[in-house]
Amino acid sequence: MKKIFNLCLVALVAFASCDKVDDLPLYGAGNAAVMSASTTTIAPVATDSNMKVLTLSWTYPNHATDSANIKYTIEIDSVTKNFSSPYTRIVMGKMSDTFTAKQLNGFLLSKGYAFNVPVSMEIRLTTSYGNNNERIVANTIAVKMTPYKVPPKVALPTTGKLFIVGAATQGGWDNPVPVPTQELTRLDETTWGGIFQLNGGAQYLLLPLNGNWDNKFSVAVNTIPGLDAGGDFGFNLPDNFPGPAASGWYQLIVDFQTGKFKLTPFTSPLPTNLYIVGDATPGGWSNPVPVPSQQLTRLTSSRWEATINFTGSGKYILLLENGNWNMKYALKTDNGADTWKGSDLQYNNGGDIPGPNTAGNKKITIDFATKENYAGGKFTVTP
Repeated sequence: MKKIFNLCLVALVAFASCDKVDDLPLYGAGNAAVMSASTTTIAPVATDSNMKVLTLSWTYPNHATDSANIKYTIEIDSVTKNFSSPYTRIVMGKMSDTFTAKQLNGFLLSKGYAFNVPVSMEIRLTTSYGNNNERIVANTIAVKMTPYKVPPKVALPTTGKLFIVGAATQGGWDNPVPVPTQELTRLDETTWGGIFQLNGGAQYLLLPLNGNWDNKFSVAVNTIPGLDAGGDFGFNLPDNFPGPAASGWYQLIVDFQTGKFKLTPFTSPLPTNLYIVGDATPGGWSNPVPVPSQQLTRLTSSRWEATINFTGSGKYILLLENGNWNMKYALKTDNGADTWKGSDLQYNNGGDIPGPNTAGNKKITIDFATKENYAGGKFTVTP
């Protein structure tokens, strides 16, 4: 009985010794900051590369923490990307930040935007605690940015051409290589691309002159993990490019501006032949179509081209086999009234492609290699 009494006494004393704890403080939520920009048009020249061309500032968001611990996340991306792959900068405790021409230009060029062409961009600010709690998105600012021309990291091929050779290719190490199937397409001033059926576990090189081993584009060390999917390359480096582990169809993009290449699977069928059919063409919707007048010519591994006497109205699609409606490329993206000038294609789906508004001969170009790695390809119509 004495033992039980002692235990009760201890419990009573312990309870009596506890102080009442005050209610925990309740912190209010922060406010959305208001961001402003020093300019909404940025178009520097190369000599201004180190100049500060953009200053962003914002109001205090009142997060319930010391001002030094408030995290500001700045994101910049194209208006069409919805901040899916932005240039991001983190600022802690400051109420502004600045960007040099070189910093913004590097971002624009890494996204493949053309020199001296204005790009519609958006800038977004998000505030939070340092641990990312209580994220509050501020306003978005629209800014026009124009990338300026800088020398490419790797000197361009003097021939203006590029060919793939090696055991990873269908032509093996035989040189000259078969064309047009092993010639890359020049996609813009500093980028080449192609679609190739590659053998798994083998290697390849890129040649500026078909049939000549004197010069090549290659890699420094081909045992770097992940290099089979892309990385750095250069001129006359000691190692071959490592090919993919698995055999299949792949898109190869070679960017001399950044000195990087990228190899990704190509999931749509690459045509061996390509035909145009529809009431925008002289042959109408009759299938098979008249050849050679409505057959496109293959120029490289991934580019087809033809001059068509368009009717000035109507629509069309592209056939992989003449007379076969079951293998076709059609319109994926409708850009409105100017869609006829060019847009995205997709395989065995989508709508008819609108023909030009005026009758007459116009050149149609089909590119299945694209810097955006879109397997459907693109079409372009020019006078």
